[in-house]
Amino acid sequence: MMTKKINFAAFLFFFFVFVSCQTEQQNWTHFRGSKMNGHANVESAPLHWSDTENVVWKVPVKGLGWSSPVVYDGQVWLTSAEEDGTAFFISCFDFDSGELLVEKTLFNSEEPQRIHPTNSYATPTPCIEDGRVYVHYGSFGTACVDTKNFEVIWKRNDMPCEHMQGPASSPIIYEDKLIVHLEGTEDPYVVALDKTTGEIIWKSVRPKEIYDPLQPVFRKSYQTPIVVNVDGRDLLISNSSFMCFAHDVNTGEVVWTFQYGDDSTVSQPLFYNGLVFINSGWIFEDGKPNFTRQFAVDPTGKGDVTETHQVWMYEDEVPQIPTPVIVDGKMYMVHDRGMVTCLEAMTGNVIWKEKLRGNFNSSPIYAGGNIYFINVKGFCTIIKPGDSFEKVAENDIAETVKAVPVFVGDKMLLRMEESLYLIQ
Repeated sequence: MMTKKINFAAFLFFFFVFVSCQTEQQNWTHFRGSKMNGHANVESAPLHWSDTENVVWKVPVKGLGWSSPVVYDGQVWLTSAEEDGTAFFISCFDFDSGELLVEKTLFNSEEPQRIHPTNSYATPTPCIEDGRVYVHYGSFGTACVDTKNFEVIWKRNDMPCEHMQGPASSPIIYEDKLIVHLEGTEDPYVVALDKTTGEIIWKSVRPKEIYDPLQPVFRKSYQTPIVVNVDGRDLLISNSSFMCFAHDVNTGEVVWTFQYGDDSTVSQPLFYNGLVFINSGWIFEDGKPNFTRQFAVDPTGKGDVTETHQVWMYEDEVPQIPTPVIVDGKMYMVHDRGMVTCLEAMTGNVIWKEKLRGNFNSSPIYAGGNIYFINVKGFCTIIKPGDSFEKVAENDIAETVKAVPVFVGDKMLLRMEESLYLIQ
């Protein structure tokens, strides 16, 4: 009898593990994947396509937006906006057929802030979980929508931010919280909202004694944070303009800070093998943005850890916008102008460098054993990770791409300027 109980318990354990793995392969819940590390939990991924080859479906997308799709339970959600910022939309498509299931206008603006010519009014990527999708358009509004009946559960547009160049920071879900960054030219801050009601749980304003003396242009940030566990404590890693903050994610308390630079952090932090990897944003020389630095930081410190917890720093052709991806101890990063650098993640030592075709905004994604790099013209280079540059395939769809590719099952979603593709 005991043996039967043990065998049944073992069966249940492996069954739930199997179901969990299958669920992860069928969903994509945040910017850069469900674990926000640029890894797709799939066994295979498309290698060859064009605007006609291996296309399951192609649908037009209303408005303009550089946000990436999210996927849950067979639904594809994405945001867009009028090009002039007067209306903000959310759309839901059926994953298998591409059928438009719902399209809603969530917010309107009579006098929208200006944005950078390369940005859109719908650049933040939504996040999604069972029954709910959360969308964020910066100061223009944040909302929660029921994915079953498509009704708005809550929304608010009373969190101000002078973005200067438009919104770009994506929201993330952590337990009962929705975390959003509103870091503009005046009083930049981060808030944790109750994801069921939209009410503020905590708010942390960047320290005025540090940020007020800075020129307003040097206070803005467009990064998306991550949550990491350090010595049993969950920390929100937020690489803001000028310095990185590690918050206790439950209270907003600042645990440590790391100072690095000047302006406009975009690239998302990474966490690997006990280290946090953060991007400085632009470093200015002679009043002009000149280069960007990548740092590896030991996250176990307290207070100002700038001088005590830096593990390494690298500054040769570090991207300002695309986020690197780490695979098997190697960091792969593509500079905005196309140079790929492969570093040892734990040391920062260069393994190899190779120039790719075109300019890049989209972050590389590791899927099915390969890394996908898609430039802004829709040209994709697929490489095999390793100690040398090994090209696997090249593909082209001649349409602007700034979103990351999304991998679900054995298929890829690609959000273009005017279209959404499902590729197999």
